[in-house]
Amino acid sequence: MSEVIRLLPDHIANQIAAGEVIQRPASVVKELVENAIDAGATHVDVVIKDAGKTLIQVLDNGSGMSEMDARMAFERHATSKLRVAEDLFDLHTKGFRGEALASIAAIAHVSLKTKMQDADWGTDILIEGSKVIDQTPITCKTGSSFEVKNLFFNVPARRNFLKSDAVEFKHIEDEFLRIVLVHPSIAFTLIHNGSTIYNLPVANHRKRIVDVFGKAYNDKLVPIDEQTGIVRISGFIGKPEFAKKSRGEQFLFVNDRFFKDSYFNHAITQAYDTLLVSKTFPAYFLYLTVNPGSIDVNVHPTKTEIKFEDDKEIYAILRSAVKQSLGKFNIAPVLDFEQETSFDLPWEMKNQPVVAPTIQVDPTYNPFKTSAASSSSSGIKSDKSKAISNAGFGQLQAQKSDWENFYQIDEVQPEQQQGAIELDSESDTKKQFIFQSPYLFCPIKSGIMVIHSKRAQERIIYDEIMQTFMVHPIHSQQLLFPLEIDASESQKMLWDENRKTLERLGFVWSNQPAGIQIAGAPAHLKEEGIVEAVHTIHSNLEQNEIDKGEIAHAMISSIAAAATSHVKNWNDESANQLIEHLFMCTDHQYSPRGKVILNTITASEINLKF
Repeated sequence: MSEVIRLLPDHIANQIAAGEVIQRPASVVKELVENAIDAGATHVDVVIKDAGKTLIQVLDNGSGMSEMDARMAFERHATSKLRVAEDLFDLHTKGFRGEALASIAAIAHVSLKTKMQDADWGTDILIEGSKVIDQTPITCKTGSSFEVKNLFFNVPARRNFLKSDAVEFKHIEDEFLRIVLVHPSIAFTLIHNGSTIYNLPVANHRKRIVDVFGKAYNDKLVPIDEQTGIVRISGFIGKPEFAKKSRGEQFLFVNDRFFKDSYFNHAITQAYDTLLVSKTFPAYFLYLTVNPGSIDVNVHPTKTEIKFEDDKEIYAILRSAVKQSLGKFNIAPVLDFEQETSFDLPWEMKNQPVVAPTIQVDPTYNPFKTSAASSSSSGIKSDKSKAISNAGFGQLQAQKSDWENFYQIDEVQPEQQQGAIELDSESDTKKQFIFQSPYLFCPIKSGIMVIHSKRAQERIIYDEIMQTFMVHPIHSQQLLFPLEIDASESQKMLWDENRKTLERLGFVWSNQPAGIQIAGAPAHLKEEGIVEAVHTIHSNLEQNEIDKGEIAHAMISSIAAAATSHVKNWNDESANQLIEHLFMCTDHQYSPRGKVILNTITASEINLKF
């Protein structure tokens, strides 16, 4: 029988390994920048072209490599971080598996220029598809310069699965931020297609967050610093009033390594308790320091999932630390048992002399004196005091008739006893509605129809905009004062990439250094709804699962939702108009986001409640 098991050639094995390590251009950026940090760099430049599909270049001023190390770095399982197996449980570096450079070289054209500080010359090595094409000595600066060109040139199927430039650059930006936020002592720059996206000087953690997300964040952050025997927690959390509808600015780090953990995320959100508006998420930048031996960072190829030995204890400490910081800075109500028991005087009264209280006594008052006229000295009695006096109180001796009057109950008139609601609309052509925001209750023959008014308005506006959009552009309402809205570079790229659709929807804008400036918006939107619509459009565009054909639907849904964000004062006439317009829609059962608009409660269902 012939043998069927054989060893894979090196170039195929490298491509398979590359599929696990290098998923998209952002993976290359992550691996190369982490290597630069491990090399002791104090300045790292990242240059990107066409979202990494054409070029990814990472330059650093680290320790560099010798001629032999430069060649060995591209071999599989080659690393300078591990010597024995026990080193896996005492990691203080980022890249340790020894597969990153080998995987990158297997699917791209890679050029490395590197030089050690004491060396007279450096090394220039060129590799294409795991094959060393050339290696020559050169003169260059101390450090390393990696150039990765034509990513996935020999794996066309993987290249075809890459998303648009805006989406791929968003992933690069995410990986870049996960690194720069935890290394404020290192200067970073990110350049895309010749434009400088980030230029981050050396700073502390708070300054680095502000440099990345804008000056407005300086007033949104609450510091945390908790030291225990298990973990030290430091960093910042966002104030509840600045919570967003997306999980954008949520960063967890352990031992200077970014990780994702829904369990710890739950601890943080639980600490906010009732401070958050429904379906909003707080920002946080939390740095955990634990014993390296108590975690396992090698449970996932991308090293973003980490196992904790003391996860339950850290959960409790994390929740307590966040709650304590919210209370310490007067964001959440707490009980303070250490507060001084003296009175807090107003500022304007602190310098006034203390005046002893005086007691005034009426020497003519005699509690045993019977006088029916004593009550008249206080002025005109209220109706209530008269009733009490007439019922026997305020007099020396109560009469029998007074007690009888006191316990007398007025007869309820027949018209006052009628309290049942009759759901009979035949006697009146206009229906009588009950309004309980956001619901409208309408009587029908079979029972009661309940309408979610906001979703109904959303469906009506969506259908109106969509019908217009299919024929000609939406009318744009020019703003008297343009709105400045924060937006990242990747978000600005997404707006530019979908410019035709957004302009057809009525948006007029221009890119600014800190975001976008809205000069015109769809006529359906009021000024207070424009910001909400823009943020929702950002979230929709950043979702990778949205197909090109669904972008217009997602944008119009965002506009319709923002246009109905305010509560309306309903009356019978406006409610009738709403129902008429709703039943003229193509789908009056569900909102554009797939939520139920109306439901019917039958008379039999009501009877079951009684």
